[in-house]
Amino acid sequence: MNKKNKVITAFGSSRIEPADLRFKDVQALAEQIALIGWDGMTGGHQGMMAAFSRGIAEGGGHVTGVTLERFPTPPNNTLSEEKRAHTFFDRMQSLIEDADAYLVLPGGLGTLAEFAMTWDLLAIHVLEPRPLLVYGEDWLPLMDCLKEKLVMSVDHGFSCVHYCESHEEVLKHLREQ
Repeated sequence: MNKKNKVITAFGSSRIEPADLRFKDVQALAEQIALIGWDGMTGGHQGMMAAFSRGIAEGGGHVTGVTLERFPTPPNNTLSEEKRAHTFFDRMQSLIEDADAYLVLPGGLGTLAEFAMTWDLLAIHVLEPRPLLVYGEDWLPLMDCLKEKLVMSVDHGFSCVHYCESHEEVLKHLREQ
């Protein structure tokens, strides 16, 4: 990994196919992220992780996949490097602790778990402040619900999360780092 570049971890679904417009959008966004000098890290598998990895690679960045030992390495991936994790918890720890920023992409329960853990660690100051960017309209209804229903353990919890509707908003937050 290029030590001068900061690393952004992308969390997202493994089930979104390359023909899906969200796949193409995330690939284009990741390429722009690499072009402004960021490297990437993902869970290393298909879907949003593959879209993000392809984009980082196309933008000239280094992308690390933190994959699980229990699953085979995905064929035809665009990872620059693969790190094998023994458990889901080891994988999540690496994806969270080894990043300078986070990008939450369309996803399911795994993505939600990664988002929630990262958010909580930022809110209670276990992690130093860094951008936690939630991208795409898929998250907007959930974010609205959470703002209304969550009982936060800290008053500033929602200030840790930045909802981004566009590539420009994501890039703006990353340029500020």
